[in-house]
Amino acid sequence: MKKLLVFGSFLSLAMLIFVSCGKKAQTTEESVPVVRIDTVRQAGVGSVLEFPGRIDASSEANVSFRVAGVLKKIYVDEGQRVSAGQLLAEIDPTDYQVQLSATEAEYEQVKSDAERVIALYGENGTTASNYDKARFGLQQIEAKLQNHRNQLAYTRIYAPFAGTVQKRLFENGETVGAGMPILSILSGRQLEVEVNLPAISYMNVDKFENYSCTLDILPNTVVPLQFISVLPKANANQLYTLRLRVVGEVEKLAPGMSVWVKIQTSASDNSQVVIPSTSLVAEQGSAFVYTYSSKDGVVSRTPVEVKTLHTDGTATVSGRLTPGDLIVSSGAHHLKDGERVEMLAPVSETNVGGML
Repeated sequence: MKKLLVFGSFLSLAMLIFVSCGKKAQTTEESVPVVRIDTVRQAGVGSVLEFPGRIDASSEANVSFRVAGVLKKIYVDEGQRVSAGQLLAEIDPTDYQVQLSATEAEYEQVKSDAERVIALYGENGTTASNYDKARFGLQQIEAKLQNHRNQLAYTRIYAPFAGTVQKRLFENGETVGAGMPILSILSGRQLEVEVNLPAISYMNVDKFENYSCTLDILPNTVVPLQFISVLPKANANQLYTLRLRVVGEVEKLAPGMSVWVKIQTSASDNSQVVIPSTSLVAEQGSAFVYTYSSKDGVVSRTPVEVKTLHTDGTATVSGRLTPGDLIVSSGAHHLKDGERVEMLAPVSETNVGGML
């Protein structure tokens, strides 16, 4: 009797374990993924693109002499502001002045002889050959005289525009060659901003409308910008250079400063919608999202074409999505087409964490 009781207890325990394992297996098989669901929005209003940029001078020039010589004096220092046409430096003009004086004396002699021959020719007192020689000789000496006058003038260089002296490359008394940079000058009145655009943004340049930038050092200042140009060829980093002009004068702005550029784009067409960028799943160069059916909780794979990625965590796409569609915004990378999911319950503003 005792053995039968033990055997019965063992059989009951085995059945309990079997039923428990069966329930556990059934629970595992019936578990469904819990995902976050968001609503597709219409891209009916223009979006704002943001890119890092850098302030540049609109003009930068290395000024140099057009003739060689000994540097007599540089009249400006590094960091000094200069006005357009201001004398910057000069080389010793002695040799060029002597050369010009000798040419001026030669010119007077040739001119006198040429005028005499030309007068005789007018009176039939000389041949046409002598007349031609006199006229050509006068033209040659006039060109030589003008060249030597120019060389003397080239011993001085002037500021090509208003700006700031960035660097002095020589000191007084040094010998400099023709065309060797003496000073570097940055334009101070007109500044520009350079931005590097990715290919997807470059393709939508025609939709760019308004431009502005901000600086960390001037947090409450918004600087308006104006479009200048965009290079049609990518640089080594596969980015396209966009240049913008600073509108007006902003105190304390200087070349080399980093800025954050904001670009307002025009309204997109009705075929484009806005979704969370976390909804996108990439596969072999294409992208898709999972749409959610509120009727049966099943997700469906829907291809999309990405138009623009935004810094606020959203993306503008086109395809078979329409405003109001429900899509998986979190957990999409672990789903399969046709899979049933459970929607994550929204967080209550008055019961955060579900503690109440």
